[in-house]
Amino acid sequence: MTAETRTPLLHVEGLKQYFRISRTYTTKAVDGISFDIYPGETYGLVGESGSGKSTTGRTLIRLYDPTGGKVIFDGRNISGKLSKADEEYLRTNMQMIFQDPMACLNPRKKVYEIIAQGLEIHHLYKDKKDLDEKVYAMLDKVGLSREHASRYPQQFSGGQRQRIGIARALIMNPKLVIADEAISALDVSIQAQVVNLMKDLQEELGTTYLFIAHDLSMVKYISDRIGVMHLGHLVETGTTDDIFNEPVHPYTISLLSAIPRPDPHLEKNRTSITYDKVKEGVDYTKGTVHRLSDTHSVLATDEEFARWYREKE
Repeated sequence: MTAETRTPLLHVEGLKQYFRISRTYTTKAVDGISFDIYPGETYGLVGESGSGKSTTGRTLIRLYDPTGGKVIFDGRNISGKLSKADEEYLRTNMQMIFQDPMACLNPRKKVYEIIAQGLEIHHLYKDKKDLDEKVYAMLDKVGLSREHASRYPQQFSGGQRQRIGIARALIMNPKLVIADEAISALDVSIQAQVVNLMKDLQEELGTTYLFIAHDLSMVKYISDRIGVMHLGHLVETGTTDDIFNEPVHPYTISLLSAIPRPDPHLEKNRTSITYDKVKEGVDYTKGTVHRLSDTHSVLATDEEFARWYREKE
């Protein structure tokens, strides 16, 4: 089935998240972005620090109330004031894996309590035996043993803590998991293990991921489609092949040029392209979405689009 004939699990339209810093200054962290995420896929959201990626994730899961726009999750509007039923549905069906695996785990609780907490709050188990089985089965799935259940988070390495965070999110059997820079605090060798674990669990459980990161090579490995964010705007979106093989927006091209190459000869000749929005004369607020194909689109004015497309050719 093509993306066009499926119903998106998450539909985001014109999402805005503004923070009032003082009486005269407001930061537009997310400024009118739109995208869809389809069931069972991984949507990668990339961009430099401060581009609004994490704010987007936190707004979608309603850690922040959105300033404007529409968010439809599994057929329910979750952008306005939430009814009790919608809030319950959101809390059980959308989960988050946080960036810092130590800061997001309660150091006073044992691993068993951390993982079981969501099931206990929402009463998603029959009895104590059922709860035990669910927790131990999830520990097995994320590569930890039953003995680990009685330990505290500080007794684990960074990679193991992130596995605990993944177990806590996935035990709810959510439809959507937002992975917010879930691997950036880990060693490179551990990053690969955690990403492979997430892919294996996705195949087994059919989970949908919003994968937020600034490491493009990891995003390429895990994502089906990618959205590129800069200064609160979604500047380009497409399949992984579209973004890596046919980039159009100069910001996307600059990000790709910064990826180190594993071949020393290629790496020696690699030149990083610097993108300066002011020098380029780009004003995101004046741009509109230009479609290059069914899957690939870029934010630009007509003149910018014509120029970038010419340069690409």
